[in-house]
Amino acid sequence: MVKIIGIDPGMAETGIGIVWGHENRIDGYAHGTVYTQKSDSHGKRLQEIYTRILKVIQDETPDLMVVEEVFSLSRYPKSGIHLGKVMGVVLLASCQEGVPAVEVPVREVKQVLTGNGNASKEQVELSVRHQLKSPAPFRPFHISDALGLALIGLFRYRTLKAF
Repeated sequence: MVKIIGIDPGMAETGIGIVWGHENRIDGYAHGTVYTQKSDSHGKRLQEIYTRILKVIQDETPDLMVVEEVFSLSRYPKSGIHLGKVMGVVLLASCQEGVPAVEVPVREVKQVLTGNGNASKEQVELSVRHQLKSPAPFRPFHISDALGLALIGLFRYRTLKAF
């Protein structure tokens, strides 16, 4: 059995999804979100994300972490910078605990989970819910995105662990 953590990084909300099983067999899952306060400094927010991710890694002892690759929209260049900072603390926590981490582009996540690289958040969430046989929707979408990343890690574990 392997355990995979998926991380959907965000300064305000970082989604965490954990899936365990073997290849295409899913034995269980868990999820959560790290929320930070907009009124706090960036340093304090990054510290909160780092501390919570580190604790999850220590408690769950995953075999692999899969993180959504940072992207930036030309309309919102600062968002990409903030995401890069969050990605830095997530990868630092992973490295400090000796957990290999891989980054997967969002279009690839959508393609693998739905068959459409341009799928909506709703389509991704529906696919994740179907895979995990969850009757209830996952909200916020950061949770379904993180669980989707963890699913990709589980399905591709043999090839991804080489990174």
